[in-house]
Amino acid sequence: MLDATLRTQLQAHLQRLIQPIELVASLDDRPASAELRELLEEIATLSDLIRLRLDGQDERRPSFSINRTGADIGLRFAAIPMGHEFTSLVLALLQAGGHPPRIDDETVAQIRTLDGDFVFETYMSLSCHNCPDVVQALNLMAVLNPRVRHVTIDGALFQNEVDARQIMAVPAVYLNGQPFGSGRMELAEILAKVDRGAVARDAARLASRPTFDVLIVGGGPAGAAAAVYAARKGIRTGVVAECFGGQTLDTLGIENYLSVLETQGPTFAAAMEAHARAYGVDIMNGQRVSDIEPAAGPGEPITVTLENGAQLHSRTVILSTGARWRQVGVPGEAEYANKGVAYCPHCDGPLFKGKKVAVIGGGNSGIEAAIDLAGLVDHVTVVEFADRLKADAVLIDKLATLPNVVVHTNAQTTEITGDGQKVDGLVFKDRASGELHRVDLSGVFVQIGLVPNTEFLRGRVELSRHGEVIVDDRGATSLPGVFAAGDATTVPFKQIIIAAGDGAKAALGAFDHLMRTPAARPSEARSAVPAA
Repeated sequence: MLDATLRTQLQAHLQRLIQPIELVASLDDRPASAELRELLEEIATLSDLIRLRLDGQDERRPSFSINRTGADIGLRFAAIPMGHEFTSLVLALLQAGGHPPRIDDETVAQIRTLDGDFVFETYMSLSCHNCPDVVQALNLMAVLNPRVRHVTIDGALFQNEVDARQIMAVPAVYLNGQPFGSGRMELAEILAKVDRGAVARDAARLASRPTFDVLIVGGGPAGAAAAVYAARKGIRTGVVAECFGGQTLDTLGIENYLSVLETQGPTFAAAMEAHARAYGVDIMNGQRVSDIEPAAGPGEPITVTLENGAQLHSRTVILSTGARWRQVGVPGEAEYANKGVAYCPHCDGPLFKGKKVAVIGGGNSGIEAAIDLAGLVDHVTVVEFADRLKADAVLIDKLATLPNVVVHTNAQTTEITGDGQKVDGLVFKDRASGELHRVDLSGVFVQIGLVPNTEFLRGRVELSRHGEVIVDDRGATSLPGVFAAGDATTVPFKQIIIAAGDGAKAALGAFDHLMRTPAARPSEARSAVPAA
């Protein structure tokens, strides 16, 4: 089940177990149960602190629980957790066995004092790179609080549940039998939804921060690079972000970042965050900015207001808010979001196995999605607005070899239809003849580019007609002391390496501004990190 390298690595990890644990499997006569039993038997041979039982009575089969010996900690996998979920399995084993989690004491205390009984169910796919964050957060909550229970369910193994609950996108989380959330969620976001006092406490904690020299809004490649470059100058640097990593968290493979031959987006994002933290950067995750107010005068701080009401102050600000998937904007798209309308083929593709789907968009991302999906689904229809596909020739050539793909160019999507519960079709217009065509299908994957996350900046800084922040050659915006970098700006060619370089440039521009603008009062609590 495990290759030699993975087995050796897992055995090394399991040496960190502090107390005995037991794996309790609930199996049936399906091949998947035999596969799960093989995996669990192999894991049990890797540590004397792991015991395997095969007498589980859970209704979901195959499944297994991870318990401390003599105690049920409410942590279960209705899955064979390989692929992207193998890390979730390893962390669950270690945390159940007493290895301390890598979170701060305040968060640990918050989890342990949650008031209520919480039964979480997370539906995921093994190819989903967004799912592990949710799975690992809820598993940790179950380990730390006996009133929290969590089961991770592979939708491919329990298709009947997926169909019954009309789940068309993962991760999909249920709490006490009711929909709780979908898509990527960080631990802080989950806690904010279940802990009613969390928002007020978080706002008070953030508002107590002293004035920053550089405050970066956004934690993608541009924000991470800006943070490292600023902190290395020995100035007080902070990052406020919804989720550190930005779009890279939704990028399956990265193969064009200089010196990194190949990596995965979440791995790259974790490395960026670790790099920034190594320089003492104050990272405030799980926060959305609602407004930015200019300084009252030369040397006075700029005010950044968060959605929770907290206000942060900084002598300079770097905007690196990135971009998000562009929507088609047709009837049915919003109504059937996560009910057949999807934006991540890697995450949600396995849910459409054997079904008919469409991909809207003929650029590189659209054609790559169509190629990937063709190996999973029954049929793929590609709909492209332009009169030809815009993807690289090598991708178009590959697409042409696939027998279950049909391409419509010069075609305008006019509607996504459904039965009230889920998607059942797509309508497009032939732009040459004006004729309408309907395609019966179960899923629509939208791949038509990005839109900058700059809505809160309207009226504050100058934006282009596309909503991008207009910057000069130093990254400066129209607002004194405010700089911008990355995909949210007018800089062309939205690439990770370009965003990173852009962030470094903005940080140097901000530092130059600080040197030339005397502070109205001394900056507080400067970092002790030496300048480069």
